[in-house]
Amino acid sequence: MSQVSRLGRFTQFARSAEFAWSAQFTRSAQFTRLVAVVGAVGSVVSVSAVPAAAVSPLAPAVGGDHLTVTVRNSGGGPDRAYELDCHPGGGSHPDVSGACGVVDRNTRWGKDAFAPVPRDSFCTMQYGGPATAHVTGTWAGRPVDATFDRSNGCQIGRWDRFVPLLPKMGG
Repeated sequence: MSQVSRLGRFTQFARSAEFAWSAQFTRSAQFTRLVAVVGAVGSVVSVSAVPAAAVSPLAPAVGGDHLTVTVRNSGGGPDRAYELDCHPGGGSHPDVSGACGVVDRNTRWGKDAFAPVPRDSFCTMQYGGPATAHVTGTWAGRPVDATFDRSNGCQIGRWDRFVPLLPKMGG
């Protein structure tokens, strides 16, 4: 979530808080103005003084996120395994920042970022090749044990959403 959208959400919250405070303390218009000024100053300070990672509801436990990615039958060389550390970034993955970024973008509050394709999905009958991947570790404080393949259109789409964590396949 960008800092601009965080500021927008906080401003909406501050406005609703201002309304609640003014409804309770209607004795003086000066008090209402004071609440508005303090709320506006607080929103500017909160966005500029606190780094984005510190306010994220998805912030991992101390020590960061760690994933092991094992890729098989992907062509272009032998099977391989990568270590990936995010928040802070590191490991043996060839694109640490890209891989961490794609998993961050696929992470939603209350949802499993690595969830399999739902069983009742309608998927195209296309074959994306024999490549498979197994991702294990911890992400956003939760254990990860996910498998990926390219056996149909839904699975191919799921794989492609995680490139460059997983290697780009095909054309």
